[in-house]
Amino acid sequence: MMKAVSFALIACGVVLLYFGGQSFHSFSNDVSRLVTGAPTDRTMTLIVAGVAATIAGLTGLALSGRRR
Repeated sequence: MMKAVSFALIACGVVLLYFGGQSFHSFSNDVSRLVTGAPTDRTMTLIVAGVAATIAGLTGLALSGRRR
């Protein structure tokens, strides 16, 4: 069960990172970076959530393999 959740977290993390990357290269994000010097909050949320989910999934896989 733990491995299934870990794989799901990794998959969700990769999807979030993909959409974060797409958002990072969007026109609205380019305008936001031009005006404020920083990417939009939505972009940063997608990227941070993707990294966190991927790390949590990888950690879960590492710990589930260790318990056997």
